[in-house]
Amino acid sequence: MTGNKCYLDEYEDYDGGLVSFGDGKGRISGKGKIKTRTLDFKDVYFYKELKYNLFSVSQICDKKNNVLFTDTECLVLSSDFKLLDESQVLLKVPRKDNIYSVDLKSVVPTGDLTCLIAKATIDESNTWHRRLGHINFKTMNKLVKGNLVKGLPSKIFENDHSCVACQKGKQHKASYKTKLVNSISKPLHMLHMDLFGPTNVKSLMKKSYCLVVTDDFSRFSWVFFLATKDETSGILKTFITEIENQLDHKVKVIRSDNGTEFKNSIMNQFCEIKGIKREFSVARTPQQNGVAERKNRTLIEAARTMLVDSKLPTTFWAEAVNTACYVLNRVLVIKPHNKTPYELIRGRPPLIDFMKPFGCPVTILNTRDHLGKFEGKADEGYFVGYSVVSKAMRVFNKRTRIVEETLNIRFLENSPNVKGNGPDWLFDVDSLSISMNYVPVVAGNKTNGIAGTKDNTVAGQAQKEKEPEQEYILIPICITDPSISQGPKDREMDTRIKLR
Repeated sequence: MTGNKCYLDEYEDYDGGLVSFGDGKGRISGKGKIKTRTLDFKDVYFYKELKYNLFSVSQICDKKNNVLFTDTECLVLSSDFKLLDESQVLLKVPRKDNIYSVDLKSVVPTGDLTCLIAKATIDESNTWHRRLGHINFKTMNKLVKGNLVKGLPSKIFENDHSCVACQKGKQHKASYKTKLVNSISKPLHMLHMDLFGPTNVKSLMKKSYCLVVTDDFSRFSWVFFLATKDETSGILKTFITEIENQLDHKVKVIRSDNGTEFKNSIMNQFCEIKGIKREFSVARTPQQNGVAERKNRTLIEAARTMLVDSKLPTTFWAEAVNTACYVLNRVLVIKPHNKTPYELIRGRPPLIDFMKPFGCPVTILNTRDHLGKFEGKADEGYFVGYSVVSKAMRVFNKRTRIVEETLNIRFLENSPNVKGNGPDWLFDVDSLSISMNYVPVVAGNKTNGIAGTKDNTVAGQAQKEKEPEQEYILIPICITDPSISQGPKDREMDTRIKLR
């Protein structure tokens, strides 16, 4: 018996009378055949209100077939199937009036018998749901089937999801399922992008933000460092135009969050001209932009690890992120293709024998200054990354305190970095503060020779009870213009900056 007429061949109208089920009554209005490759089902009744299909074991057996039920499946066997050992038969149930009936008088039960359970109405289900403190309907049915409580009707309770109180008290965020099969088959078809920052410490180049762009097909990433969010639109326009020309592919889709750095008139106009589709994640739903968010986390964790290992200060975070992106593009293995991102986007395996540890001590040949015959030819520094525009290494020169790109370097991998080795300002935050004459002062509470004299402090003592305590930073301002007087009072002036 079925409730789907599409399954039936040779369908014909047939008045089969009324049929009663636990959820109501209905009339059989037709019958037909269901044909398979090895077995045909004849006289299959059509019952329109039926929500499930019924399989008649007796009709299968009438065709001289055998039916075997196991814990995982039901097997329909051929008519010549024979039992190999009668001792394996534990119970025989005779057939009478097309029903296999068990005589309980001849069966000695060893435990609780499980009977067929009728379904409760929607109103009855909701009533017991409210009585039991809005518990889950699955838990209610477990109580019934296991006979774990007394007084609860032996019925199956159904959830129609009409309880508004449960939605208000238990509703949670919808899960965002990942795609099992990636529909992207070419590089640059879809770009994921996100911006993280501002960082609490600016980089060596005074940058506070990092823009991460990831290709969906290859998972190849690019990073750009910004001082402000306003630079995002210009960087993206230049990058998209350049990368399309280099890889000979077109960017078709851009996926990002709803940040104003991506959602503005400049980007809208640029994407409209280029024919690029924009896709935005739902507000406060970062999991929809999961590729970019996971890439951010991967880069940040890799950069943090390299900074800890190299013992370099946080000001080198941009160099560490840039190096992490460069390395991960060449060593990650993309699961569907079993290739690195570099090979997927460039078409050839990457070469990695030249890579060195981030922060490795190096000596840099000085080719910029005119040196005397007996002066040192090399400066000390640290390896901080790889150049993306030439075959060179990026190194930090401890003498000039700048990052330069060169090949004239020697790596000292066996010389580990030691915190405090080199200029104090580079490794020790306290030394950096002292070098800037950073002296925290509590106004009206402590005296300081730079902040003011003792008389000034006593004079301001009267306002101590009225004004709250405030902190100040004392910063020296050095005047180097030769046209300005260089007297003792003019060389260094103290300026107070109030901290809010």
